[in-house]
Amino acid sequence: MRFCIIFTELYLHKTYIFRKFALSKILLNTTNQHNMRKTIISALSLFSSVMALAATNEMTVNVSKPGAAVQSTMYGIFFEDINYAADGGLYAEMVKNRSFEFPQRLMGWRSFGNVEIRDDGPFERNPHYVRLSYAGHAHKHTGIENEGFFGISTKKGEKYRFSVWARCPEGGKSTILVQVVDNASMGESQEMAVCHVDVEGKEWKKYTAEFEAKKTQDKLALRLFLRGFNKQPIVTTDLEHVSLFPVDTWKGRENGMRKDLAQALADLKPGVFRFPGGCIVEGTDLNSRYQWKNSVGPVENRPINENRWHYTFAHRFYPDYYQSYGLGFFEFFQLCEDFGCEALPVISCGLSCQFQNEIKDEAKAHVALDDLDSYIQDAIDLIEFANGDANTKWGKVRADMGHPAPFNLKYLGVGNEQWDYKDNPAFTARLDKFLKALRKAHPEIKYIGTTGPDSEGEKFDMLQPKMKQMKVDLYDEHFYRNEQWFLAKENRHRYDNYDRKGPKVFAGEYACHGKGKKWNHFNASLLEAAFMTGFERNADVVWMATYAPLFAHVEGWQWRPDMIWYDNRRSVKTCSYYVQQLYSLYKGTNVLSLTMNGRNVCGDEDQNSLSASSVINKQTGEIYVKIANTGSEAQSVNLTLKGMKKATSAKRILLTCDNPTAENTLDVPEKIIPHESTAQLNGNVLLAEVPAQSFCVFVIK
Repeated sequence: MRFCIIFTELYLHKTYIFRKFALSKILLNTTNQHNMRKTIISALSLFSSVMALAATNEMTVNVSKPGAAVQSTMYGIFFEDINYAADGGLYAEMVKNRSFEFPQRLMGWRSFGNVEIRDDGPFERNPHYVRLSYAGHAHKHTGIENEGFFGISTKKGEKYRFSVWARCPEGGKSTILVQVVDNASMGESQEMAVCHVDVEGKEWKKYTAEFEAKKTQDKLALRLFLRGFNKQPIVTTDLEHVSLFPVDTWKGRENGMRKDLAQALADLKPGVFRFPGGCIVEGTDLNSRYQWKNSVGPVENRPINENRWHYTFAHRFYPDYYQSYGLGFFEFFQLCEDFGCEALPVISCGLSCQFQNEIKDEAKAHVALDDLDSYIQDAIDLIEFANGDANTKWGKVRADMGHPAPFNLKYLGVGNEQWDYKDNPAFTARLDKFLKALRKAHPEIKYIGTTGPDSEGEKFDMLQPKMKQMKVDLYDEHFYRNEQWFLAKENRHRYDNYDRKGPKVFAGEYACHGKGKKWNHFNASLLEAAFMTGFERNADVVWMATYAPLFAHVEGWQWRPDMIWYDNRRSVKTCSYYVQQLYSLYKGTNVLSLTMNGRNVCGDEDQNSLSASSVINKQTGEIYVKIANTGSEAQSVNLTLKGMKKATSAKRILLTCDNPTAENTLDVPEKIIPHESTAQLNGNVLLAEVPAQSFCVFVIK
């Protein structure tokens, strides 16, 4: 009997107290030999099952031999104008079709009274404007009303800046009464806020006015009335580029970003920012491709672009989805500077979206190889815009926009999700022409190719060796895959066996898409966290990774899941956001070898659903260990820090949820967020409990 009790005490010291108590009680209550024999058998059986549950996972981190450097660009962000990510999202403009340039000139507007559309305005690339004239009777009204992006929202006490370019073409003065209105109001007045501008003279001028919101409200509209100046007769008045912004934008910029969304990006501490897409780089056709030169210069003279996402999905159709280019390449570079990250612009290689254009339509949909010169020159000019002296043509454009110093561009992507055909090197033939010209003009830039839209299969297998052959600096891999893909052994080990001498990897677009309904539930983000240990473990191969897509408006999405969701006032960070943030905040400088039974910890069959990686931050002297437990049972971990005599402190940052299908929402934005606690140390051993369905980051000094 004493042997059994001692045996129990020796081997259960790391298990829960109630298990030890239960076993001891069974033994002590035994009163005769027969019962003792049965009890010992029961005790040993219980002991075996307890020990199976209590088995500790022994891991080792080799602190004394830091490995490959972790690139500063390792974890970043990717922006594409999908899901109303720019206008109606990050770009804080509240007026839709502000320059009347949509093909249906008054789309987004209601007009009343005497309103005329004209096309000889002051801005060459945005020639349309509205002419407001006398309605024919003193008690009739002329004006226009804008619906905004899914309505216009205000916050009580916040100030808003209205601006417009205007003139009185026949001379004289007029007044524009500016109202923010609630058309569904049951009160005495629809008017929620008001200001006015007085317009004078025949020349076009910019006028501004501010108002303060009295209430927090949604689904408002912007209404403009033509009035006679100082009760004088009404004078015909022209309006162009009607705009409404919060005064409190990101960094207080007049043509600025929505503050909460920009702050969410800054809080990710990204290392790289890929923009402006994505499929919009390609366009459905060449006319709708993204053209960076249209997105710089005075904002009033940036032409709109048809957004390919407004008609891509018939079941999520938004015929009023156009790009104002108010968020353009200057603003993208500026945001990179704000966030302290590298810019990675992507340019068209002369191929329209190949999903939407069969190769048989090549002459119509794509640029012929012999006609690529202007596209290549656009790429060379972009580098000059970013890095050129203020005396160069495009460097001067940047300087005139308020940034005489170069942006110090280091990376450039050529093409997005292009591919070759068996009998036609559609992409690589074009990429080859770009690379030869670009390397000659700017050998200092690192150039990024692609392995197409798939993570494996015919297109990938064809392109990956070609990227090595063409000696691109990095190639861009995309994978939107389901849970089974992320759990599959070959994918958990994906980068362990990659060619160490080939181009580096940029995982430019990836996300776990849940079974059936694709949404941002916790389990999807947990599988992403487990998969990302492979990025970190193979930092000598993987230099960049950006989750996608980044943004989505709850009333205007075409694609999900997405990292950050929002309406016109509120925003919510998904579980995937927090996974990305934890990797980025605890990026480290060098990889450390982390093994279990002498092997990498990749969630293999004998590794209890655990995936893990480790890095050291040489600048702070901290070690970061990331462990994802995708299983249904909690796991005990003893982590030996080989080469470290004694750790001084440790903490655990835990992201977990007992409901794998739960998600953060606008109404409950912090349902699933990281929580911090102290971790237990015993000399150079970290004693850790990794809960079921959890992602843990351990910070060890």
